[in-house]
Amino acid sequence: MSNPRKILVVQPSWVGDAVMATPMLRSLRELYPEAEISYLLRRYVKEVYTGMPWADRLITYRTGKTKAKAGKGLFDLAARLRSAEFDLAVLLPNSFKAALLCKMANIKKVVGYDRDGRGFLLSDKLLPVKERGKFVPSPIVKYYMGLSQYLGSKNRDLSLKLFVTEAERREAEGVFARAALNPDLDRPAVLGQPPLILLNPGAQYGAAKCWLPENFAALGDRFADELGAKVLISASPKERRIVDAICHRMKHAPIDLSRHGLTLGALKEIVRRCDLMVTNDTGPRHIAAAMDVPVVTIFGPTFPEWTEINYAKERQIAVKVFCGPCQKKTCPLDHRCMTRITPAMVFDAATQLLPHKQPAPV
Repeated sequence: MSNPRKILVVQPSWVGDAVMATPMLRSLRELYPEAEISYLLRRYVKEVYTGMPWADRLITYRTGKTKAKAGKGLFDLAARLRSAEFDLAVLLPNSFKAALLCKMANIKKVVGYDRDGRGFLLSDKLLPVKERGKFVPSPIVKYYMGLSQYLGSKNRDLSLKLFVTEAERREAEGVFARAALNPDLDRPAVLGQPPLILLNPGAQYGAAKCWLPENFAALGDRFADELGAKVLISASPKERRIVDAICHRMKHAPIDLSRHGLTLGALKEIVRRCDLMVTNDTGPRHIAAAMDVPVVTIFGPTFPEWTEINYAKERQIAVKVFCGPCQKKTCPLDHRCMTRITPAMVFDAATQLLPHKQPAPV
């Protein structure tokens, strides 16, 4: 087909996957500079893409809580998309529903991977790599980039990139002010100033991905004791119990950002201002990389290969266990893949990434 006039990109539902899609989105804009490009995404993911210059329009939707409402929502959304008259859809998620939606919206050219039994709904099918009938773990960032390369892109830049709007910058400054932090705090910390370190102890995937709260607490106290660091904690409302458990165990009270009006948009700017993040394998890890912030990532039950981003300022911590990576959301054994990772292991990796390693003055 000739160059498409209107393009729809169906976006992932997970924050981390949305960030890992950014190299593909950049390459798609370069490939079709004159096209009108729209992103279709769940409402809670929208702030990942605010400020991004590669999209002309962000189309959001909510998922119905019942089957009846979900079905009606799908028909309503298909009608909205049909009226926009897209001539190309690119599907990042592997879901059957994403392909069905584009078929219902009468989009003639639909490009995606042949997964979830949806091949007959796609005009252009890409085959994911399999070995002995199982999908081979491969980086999602390359997986997504394969779609734009199929369409003709020659771009090979896999670096992640996010943007912050002026409104999001002001939101972040408001969070800092309410947390009794200097709203102008920024990185890199100059010699003699305490580093700003962000702990991200949750994971939407499931409890098996989470390092123990007592370990995060011990690590945070060591950052405060030995580096004089200001320790921040970010978490979603669903992760309240994890944060409370960490705060309860720490000698040096951390700054709990979620109690000061933290939003996803503000988090982008706050991450950008930090000297370091320590996180489980979850979305904010990718936000750190997209903001060029050093990050230590703690891996447990998941394959690092799926989310590999080849980020020079990242240190990955994992231990080999006979039962993993198992990809389970809840550990059926003793969670040894996480319990065997010690605060000392993470602290040593963190000091390799900080711009100054000397202890705070006594």
